[in-house]
Amino acid sequence: MLDPVSRVRRFNRAVTSEVGALDTSFLGRGRPLGAARVLNAIGHGRVDVADLRDYLGLDSGLMSRLLRSLEDEGLITTMPDRDDARRRIAKLTRAGRHEFNAYETMSNAQAEALLARHSKPEALLAAMDMIAAAFGRSRISIEEVDPRADEARYCLGEYYGELARRFKGGFEVSLSRDPDATDMMSPRGAFFVAMSDGQPLGCVGLKGSGNELAEIKRLWVAPSARGVGVGRRLMERAEDAARALSIRILRLDTNSALGEAGQLYRSTGWREIDRFNNDPYPDLFFEKQL
Repeated sequence: MLDPVSRVRRFNRAVTSEVGALDTSFLGRGRPLGAARVLNAIGHGRVDVADLRDYLGLDSGLMSRLLRSLEDEGLITTMPDRDDARRRIAKLTRAGRHEFNAYETMSNAQAEALLARHSKPEALLAAMDMIAAAFGRSRISIEEVDPRADEARYCLGEYYGELARRFKGGFEVSLSRDPDATDMMSPRGAFFVAMSDGQPLGCVGLKGSGNELAEIKRLWVAPSARGVGVGRRLMERAEDAARALSIRILRLDTNSALGEAGQLYRSTGWREIDRFNNDPYPDLFFEKQL
């Protein structure tokens, strides 16, 4: 049987072969994967060169060479930002937009073909999601959003669905306090979503009361992203937001069926307290002094 290191290396070889990482002409378009990724990122709106370099994890020298090669092909232009001459902006030309669209079409077809030839596509996607979260851990960002935004509503829907599956008696959203998270908005509170390449991976809300006491609500992390520190980062961001609002005491509730949540709270300085609300679902209650 293969040892863990050999299994990882086998996986790496399979991925590099499948995506064409070693091809001199990625998807037959005449340029390697590195240049294609730069073109793709610009096409998806990452036009600030410094941001582009950080997003792709490239050093300055390689980034400059790739940009120059795309400029030489007439696919992009680079120029100083009109508002800040220290920043450089990259934009697709008409030819660059054509190449971007061609890559999108071919990449989508490649993905569809891979899923079509597997007997359990959903299981394959779940494995891919977990691997993408592990590989892209450093690129996961925590962003403050309106809890009514699409990415927030997605996370809340997944959160409520998971509670319904894991609670012995199910979960009815209407019986929970503030199901739409409307109290988790500025200036009293805040709502945060963990994002990775445009995909929401988790959320948490800070429910303010207008005084020094607030609650942490709706902490959820996608199963595929668990174990890489997303929950801890969401909690830290919510606590930082509370401090900025001069909140001194945080409280939260949870259910003992969510064992990993209780473990996270206990390991990050929260202490158990007596029940402080009449919500029918929680049976554990915590507090933290900031």
